[in-house]
Amino acid sequence: MQKSPLNYRTALAFSIGISLLLNLLFLIMFFYGKDAVMPSEGERIRPSLNAWNMLMHVIANFLLVFTLYVLNFKLLKIRFNSTVKLLTIILATFVCTWVLSYVFSNIQLQFKDLPTNSKHIIRGGMVRDSFIAIIVLFSSQLLNLWYKQQLTALENKSLLAENMKTRFAALKNQVDPHFLFNSLNTLNSLIKINTEKAQEYVQQLSYVFRYTLQNKETITLSEELKFTQSYCSLMQIRYGESLRFIHQIDAKYYDYAIIPLSLQILVENAIKHNVVSNKQPLSITISTSEDLYISVSNPIQLKKIPETGERIGLDNLAERYRLMWQKEICVYETEGVFEVKIPLIRL
Repeated sequence: MQKSPLNYRTALAFSIGISLLLNLLFLIMFFYGKDAVMPSEGERIRPSLNAWNMLMHVIANFLLVFTLYVLNFKLLKIRFNSTVKLLTIILATFVCTWVLSYVFSNIQLQFKDLPTNSKHIIRGGMVRDSFIAIIVLFSSQLLNLWYKQQLTALENKSLLAENMKTRFAALKNQVDPHFLFNSLNTLNSLIKINTEKAQEYVQQLSYVFRYTLQNKETITLSEELKFTQSYCSLMQIRYGESLRFIHQIDAKYYDYAIIPLSLQILVENAIKHNVVSNKQPLSITISTSEDLYISVSNPIQLKKIPETGERIGLDNLAERYRLMWQKEICVYETEGVFEVKIPLIRL
């Protein structure tokens, strides 16, 4: 949660800045010989400038500005109708300004060599302090508006992140049952064909499922490759020499990040949609490239009767990469070869 800037520290910083600026202008006017003029009598007065008078100017300006900022910040935090709040802040600010201006002016007049009739000086001080009040009002409102905008942006970002996390979890939960369903179907088919291979398949499958049970959103390429090779072994138990795997992996990419089950999903899709037989063996190539992608490619030899069901695997994978890294996977179909490229993420 972002900390509110409407606090004593901000009020202190703004007050010091404004009070110094006001007295800096006063000093410049004095050194250039500008005298104060009495509005009614036309009498010129050269203020007696000494350390004590300047100190009183600075303290009076600072206390006035600091009090107005604290008052505005406190009122801005009160929750009620926005129009009523604004009118209350304006009224309270000017009433406070006039009261403090009158008090401070009378105190300072006791220590200055000025005419006996000092009503014009007090009135001029109130006009000046009213201008200061307007500055405080506008700056407080702008600061509060900026804070609200920042808070809204932060809340939107938090909601977006939470939504992405929820969607990502839903997608992952969708993949796991999908993988289990397909694996059990494969095991069921294998039991009918070769019991010994079915037993070996179960042993390999136990390792594969230990991997799928991990609760990681990302994993290194080396770990994913190890798992994928185990999955490929499962498939070769079922298909034998009809299925071939070619690995062209550069070891320098082993520490790059990838989403778990990414490669397995692509290998599974290749087997699912293409003919795998002794007459028409299927070769699946897994390779890395210098443009920071890892690809899974295979010759297109589609089954005459396409597999039915939803495109859970590839669509799911693409969406997870968008959510996690705002990256797109690339799908190509050229010269009889189908290829899917997955981005590798530098850790």
